[in-house]
This record gives sequence, structure tokens and C-alpha cells, in this order.
Amino acid sequence: MLFSIIVPVYNRSQEIYELLESLSKQVYSNFDITIVEDGTTDSCKHVIDSYSDKLSIHYYFKENTSVSFRRNFAMSVAKGDYFVFFDSDCIIPPNYFNIVSDAITSDNLEAWGGPDNAHSSFNNFQKAINYSMTSFLTTGGIRGGKKKLDKYYPRSFNMGISSEVFKVINGFPTGIQPGEDIIFSIKVINAKFKTRLISDAFVYHKRKINIKKYFKQINSFAKVRVAISLVYPHTASPVFMIPSIYISGFGLLVLLSIFVNPLFLLPLAIHYIAIFVDSFIKNSSIPVAALSVVSSIVQFFAYGTGYLSASIKSLLMGKNKFLESINYLQLLK
Repeated sequence: MLFSIIVPVYNRSQEIYELLESLSKQVYSNFDITIVEDGTTDSCKHVIDSYSDKLSIHYYFKENTSVSFRRNFAMSVAKGDYFVFFDSDCIIPPNYFNIVSDAITSDNLEAWGGPDNAHSSFNNFQKAINYSMTSFLTTGGIRGGKKKLDKYYPRSFNMGISSEVFKVINGFPTGIQPGEDIIFSIKVINAKFKTRLISDAFVYHKRKINIKKYFKQINSFAKVRVAISLVYPHTASPVFMIPSIYISGFGLLVLLSIFVNPLFLLPLAIHYIAIFVDSFIKNSSIPVAALSVVSSIVQFFAYGTGYLSASIKSLLMGKNKFLESINYLQLLK
């Protein structure tokens, strides 16, 4: 089977180099790559040219377009039996396509998702963020980890579909970000395509981010989760409220520790110690474990405040006005 790898790019020449380098080392070689670059000050064309003798790469430049438009355009010109989506800041293990092709053959899959992991070359903060984004001691558990797609909505940094899925679903929703990949996954599920999580088909996701950007990103994810639940009520879950409950409890415990007894901070201390120990076991690094505690706290507050504020806003404004305020109203048409 032929895989067409699709990568939207914006100001990521260094990252695209690492991605292409990892793809050049794949054991399974029957794939091509379609890269669609937006208007950028850091063009990756010279990097792509340097791999022209190692990889089959098709490059397109589309100025001032959304990431969904770039992905949809790439699918419209790609020739593969399956389309595989990677973010430009991913590094792909050499046996990725062997694992995926075996899963497709054995289970007759038409769509799949895969998890992310931290590479040994990542800096300490990137490893800490990866821990926070994937651990069940943090909001990483909200992302799911089941074998069926209805319990695990794949993100566009690591997902794949058959060309037939594209014909039916007609691509990612344009004009919406973030959350466009979750909506796409919901449509795949609703169309009854056979899907699942391929847990061994992971990628190394090199998030180039600081604490401020990390907070903003997670906060935005939480807000659109409220919107997605309004548009697709069957996807709503009490689990999404956990971070909001957590930060409310955090505030209550701090107040009780100040005015009643300092021991009320014990539950928080136990949780943070558990995160530290779990991260240390997984990363064998005290600095990464310490940063994991910090990134997990940031994640809880970012998601919790985002989800709570969006929920209140949707109640005060009404469903349609709220969806219109974040450009999600188009999904109701």
C-alpha cells in the first residue's frame, strides 16, 4: 500500500529537517510526502531540496491559508491509498509504517490515531510537557487511550485515513482552529468507518514552546472543547470538568490551610509528589520530574480556567452567540 504523508508547514525549517531526516530512515519505504507551506519568513524549500535524492517529496506554496486548507489541498493532490498526517515538529521512529501497515492489514482499518512520546534529544522542558500531555495523573488522561476511536480522538500530529475517508468526509473544517482535528475525527466516527488507536505507532512530538505559550494553547483547547460539546452533544463527558473541579478544590484547600489547618495542603502535596515520582520513573531525571510538576500545575489551571470560563460564557450568551464568538457557528449549518 502507498502512504502519502501530509505536512503543513509554517516557519519550521529546522523542524522539517528533523522530520525529513527521520523519514529518510524508515524501514517501510513505499510512501511519498506532500508538504504545503504557508507564507513564511523561514522557508523550508532549501531543506526539501536537500532531500530530493532521498525522498519523494511534492512541495506546494500557499500564502495566507489555514492549516486545514493546507491539509485538504494536500489530500486533493496526493495519490496514496492512505493519507498520514504529521506535524512538522514530529520525529518518526523507523518502524512506524511497518506497525501501521500491519495494523491496517490485520484489522481492515480505514482510519487510525497514534500517541506521542518524548525523544532522548528533547530538552528537559519538552520532556516535562510530554509527560503532562500524556500522563493519567494530569489532564493528559482526558485525551483517552482506548483501542477504539470513539474513546480516543486522534490529533493531527499523528493520524491517518484511507483515501475513501477523504472522499466521504471531504476534509478538515476550514476557518476553525484549534479543534479542527477533533471535529474531523468525530465526523469519521459518525460515518461508521473502522478506526482505532494503534498504541505502538507513536511519534516523537517536539513541541517548541514556553510556559506562557503552553498555558495559552491548553486554555484554547479547553474553550473549544466546550464548543465541540455544544455542537456534538454525544461527545460531552463529565471527565472534561475534572480540571475545573481541581482548581476549585485547589483554591478551597489553600484557604482552609490558611484559616483552619496547614494539613489541608496534604492532598495537593501527595498529588505533586506522585507526579514527581511517576515522571522520574519514566524519565530517569530529577530536573524533568521537577519540571513535570510545574507543567502539570500549569496544565490543570490552563485547562480548568479555559473550560470553566467558556462554560459560563456559553450559558450567559446562549449557544449560538457563544459559537459565533469563536467562529464555530458554521458547524451548525
